[in-house]
Amino acid sequence: MSDASESVRTLTDEECWERLRGQELGRLVTRVGDRIDIFPVNYVADGESVLFRTAQGTKLFELTANDEVLFEVDDHTEVDAWSVIVRGHAKTLDTFAEVERADGLGLQPWIPTLKYAYVRVEPRSVSGRSFERGPEPDRYGVQQY
Repeated sequence: MSDASESVRTLTDEECWERLRGQELGRLVTRVGDRIDIFPVNYVADGESVLFRTAQGTKLFELTANDEVLFEVDDHTEVDAWSVIVRGHAKTLDTFAEVERADGLGLQPWIPTLKYAYVRVEPRSVSGRSFERGPEPDRYGVQQY
């Protein structure tokens, strides 16, 4: 591949959601004032939103201070890679009906802890790129003029 633009492709919204539905682990990025944090979370894609569970602590506190978040998921093989970013707002589920529905999605903590809070990331936008992997082009060979 001589041109980097041939190696990178923008994903459609549908392709982004397809990839999100195929994974279970993502990273939640929060910001409160000058502090930016990133948290690994297991999740499910529920329609066109992201749902995860959490316990009381830093993550939940930061979401109450500023609900604007980024959520990122990526994966790779020997021949390709991709990354999807969801920009949106995080909302703790607070009604019995919301929690009951979320309980039916089968989302379980990966570690043996109690996580009573369900959080939904409602997207404002979703974007993604896929990449063809390959060797680095010759950096020091004869250059064409």
